[in-house]
Amino acid sequence: MNILTVPVAVLRLQYKIVRIPLQLVEDQLISRLATESPARLRYERTLGVLDGAVGIALGDSDTERRGNALTERSDALARAVELEQHAARTEAAADTELETKRTEVHEQQVAAIEAKQRDVEQARHREDERKQAAERDAEQRKQAAKKQADQLAAQRTRVVEAEYRAEQIKIWEAEQKAAAPAKAQLKEAADRQDEAADKRARADHVEKLAEAEKSKRSTETTANGKP
Repeated sequence: MNILTVPVAVLRLQYKIVRIPLQLVEDQLISRLATESPARLRYERTLGVLDGAVGIALGDSDTERRGNALTERSDALARAVELEQHAARTEAAADTELETKRTEVHEQQVAAIEAKQRDVEQARHREDERKQAAERDAEQRKQAAKKQADQLAAQRTRVVEAEYRAEQIKIWEAEQKAAAPAKAQLKEAADRQDEAADKRARADHVEKLAEAEKSKRSTETTANGKP
């Protein structure tokens, strides 16, 4: 037996003895943790590095392989956990960004709908104002046309009345002109009638005077005794 073999064998035995409580901790405590628990992964990696280093130092290939395997497993799980956490963070960030985008899109949609409603209300308001303005304009034109028609009718009425008065004057002048000879004849006849009446009155007066004179003479004759 090589003299160096004895101390190495002793060291291997001592390491196995030292590792017993570590294995107990792993079996009784660490194994109860979740497989991907950070504390378990750190512990297992530390134990694996220790096994690997001791295995190399002592020339114990089994311990070295066990330590390397435990280290690689711990590293792989840690990387997987890290990737999962990164993926979870990325997914959470993506969800947050998606929710933010959804919120922004919803707000934009709401703003667009509100803006559209405002545009519709403004368009309706402008249309109402246009209709009211058109109605006022139509009413003004109607009133202006009525006023103009009334003025024209009044003007025509005045013209017709003036023409009627002129025609009446012409008729009256024609009647006067036509009646002038008749009036002259009537006046002449009236004058003659007045003259005849005057003559008749004078004749009656003379006759009455003659009768009176005659009656007077008759009375005087009777008074003087003459037959």
